[in-house]
Amino acid sequence: MDQPVSNGAVINFDDVAVRYRIPRERVSGIKEFAIRWMQRRMEYLDFWALDQISFQVQQGEKFGVIGRNGAGKSTLLKVMAQVLFPTRGRVVMHGKLAPLLELGGGFHPELTGRENVYLNMALLGHPRRETEELFESIVDFSEIRDFIDAPLRTYSSGMVTRLGFSVATCSRPDILLVDEALSVGDISFQEKCMSRMRAFSNEGTTIIIVSHNLGSIENFCQRALWLDRGRIRAIGPVSEVVQQYQQMDIVG
Repeated sequence: MDQPVSNGAVINFDDVAVRYRIPRERVSGIKEFAIRWMQRRMEYLDFWALDQISFQVQQGEKFGVIGRNGAGKSTLLKVMAQVLFPTRGRVVMHGKLAPLLELGGGFHPELTGRENVYLNMALLGHPRRETEELFESIVDFSEIRDFIDAPLRTYSSGMVTRLGFSVATCSRPDILLVDEALSVGDISFQEKCMSRMRAFSNEGTTIIIVSHNLGSIENFCQRALWLDRGRIRAIGPVSEVVQQYQQMDIVG
């Protein structure tokens, strides 16, 4: 999945589909599930979270993904982040990737903020020396210096997501995937996050944003993709796609 695309696109989806298999009958626990599975008595329903998804994103684009809950937006981002692989089709990504899917999701509650920074930087592939060089800027951006040596379990959810965003964006990636991170913290910190993403974009980073905030999508992105029940309903200039989506919502 990590190879160049011949026409200059940094993201290419070619007839991509993702299928989830859901047990037809409810089971009381893992033991009953294992027994039924071993006896080949489990029957499944196929749920296609994504189907017939084809599109490209060019380097430096700011690209939004919109749609109702359950439309497949987060599944699409997980495929881009390579934490979920398609059932069918081909996905090509080119460049260093930074996924902001669950900010602070990899943090350990018993470790301090400082220890979690070093742990997550290592998980993201940054050597310790680089972490040491970037540590002060990470803490400054998160605005939680007074709590950096306290256990993470004492943090509010907003503090955890601030630190998560700061770690994930401490260096400029080629592709930045953002899933509802625009709602991080208070209004001033949200704008701080947007300013960092704009700076990345100006330097050539491709940014993919999934959000229910249509205003943020329209103000920030150039193009948008509207997902509906796992399929592409519209793709094009952001103002046109948002308008079509809003009209559908009024009619619906």
